[in-house]
Amino acid sequence: MKIIQIKAFCLTSLITICFSTFSMAQSGTVILNEDPAIAKLLEIKKDMNKDDKNSDRYKIQIYSGNLGSAESIKSKFENSNGKIRSQLVFETPNYKVWVGSFRTRLEAERALVDVQKKFTDAFIFKPKKEKE
Repeated sequence: MKIIQIKAFCLTSLITICFSTFSMAQSGTVILNEDPAIAKLLEIKKDMNKDDKNSDRYKIQIYSGNLGSAESIKSKFENSNGKIRSQLVFETPNYKVWVGSFRTRLEAERALVDVQKKFTDAFIFKPKKEKE
């Protein structure tokens, strides 16, 4: 008698579990109402992050020397690393190739590890503020 009750209980439980998983499935659509001002703010933030004139940021210098070599190094860097922006800067008497614009020293050091794999002389610095 007890064995029959246990088998009945197990069978009932199994059937209940099977039907409950199928009956709980839901489907629907989500409508997202976003203020257009949010998209504008995101674009402004992206532009601010791309602004290389912000001297409160850290940069990595990968080359300093003549113009021909600087252009060659810059294009080599751009071909090998598309994630980080590079720029050619003239500081008398040398042309320099600077890459990145990092908010913190930690971000710059993380990027430096990757950059130094191909450009072993690379180093981190913080540009001097220009007087207005």
